[in-house]
Amino acid sequence: MIWVLIWVAVIWVGGSFGGLSVARRWQLTALLALVVLLSHLVLPEGGGIRQALGGNFTSWAVLFAVIALGALYGRGLAWLKARAPSVPVAKTQDGPFTDTELNRYARHIVLREIGGPGQVALKNARVLVVGAGGLGSPVLLYLAAAGVGTIGVIDDDVVDNSNLQRQVIHRDADIGVPKVFSAEAAMKAQNPAINVRPYQRRLTDEVAEDLMRDYDLVLEGTDNFETRYLVNRVAAKLGIPMIGGALSQWEGQVSTFDPAHGAPCYQCIFPEAPAPGLAPNCAEAGVVGPLPGIIGAIMATEAIKEITGAGEGLRGRMLIYDAMYAETRVIRTAKRDGCPCCG
Repeated sequence: MIWVLIWVAVIWVGGSFGGLSVARRWQLTALLALVVLLSHLVLPEGGGIRQALGGNFTSWAVLFAVIALGALYGRGLAWLKARAPSVPVAKTQDGPFTDTELNRYARHIVLREIGGPGQVALKNARVLVVGAGGLGSPVLLYLAAAGVGTIGVIDDDVVDNSNLQRQVIHRDADIGVPKVFSAEAAMKAQNPAINVRPYQRRLTDEVAEDLMRDYDLVLEGTDNFETRYLVNRVAAKLGIPMIGGALSQWEGQVSTFDPAHGAPCYQCIFPEAPAPGLAPNCAEAGVVGPLPGIIGAIMATEAIKEITGAGEGLRGRMLIYDAMYAETRVIRTAKRDGCPCCG
């Protein structure tokens, strides 16, 4: 029997090294089985070859039959697997972030004031930005980069050549394109994981409340007093914090207006819009190009703090930055008795 086993080992081990296919090795094994069975069947009992082979016809027949059945079973399984349709395996995601997002937001997550819970809060946040101009440009880019999950932007203007000196979210190729769509393209290019909602229209009394109630936080950065008072009024009514920014030539200011949490609203500080000509807009008075970036970045930082609960925000305080003399000061603000908006 030992000689038969040696030949089987030669066929399979030697054949593997020799490059014989599996099918050819099974053929040689079957040929060896036939030789052994025929030797026991036709040669006289007690002969030298039968004694060298060992066993008898029945034992060898049973052994080779078991081997053949095992081989057939394996071939059958392989045939069934080949015929079975391939089903794509769904990739499961553990937690709210993909590996790409975790790597992207790592510098936030290692900040103990933000961490994982804060980044999750940013992903779940819904922020509306009113205006996609000078202040809106850095605000939108930094909120997108920070991973704010849903960002709405409303503006009825189109990109003009004169905007490009300071409105860095837009490009020369975007001239003539509605600002909300130009901004959307830049934000999605920066962070494809966020959801951007562009509204190409002016914010009016008819739509303001329905639009704003779908958001947790509003950032207002227009140079239009009518819009500014409208946003303030609706935000106060809905109990939504409003982060407001304003610019003039070399100076900018930022504050968080949130009467629902004890802070003054915008109208508490500025009861009435200035008379025509007293507060010219950027087109009339001019503005140094990087100033919107500075004030807009501060607004975006205040928004991240507001969403994550990090640090102390600008409720009841107004930050004023004078770029001409590189001076920053913070003044206290308070609610005004009899304020028609929040009093």
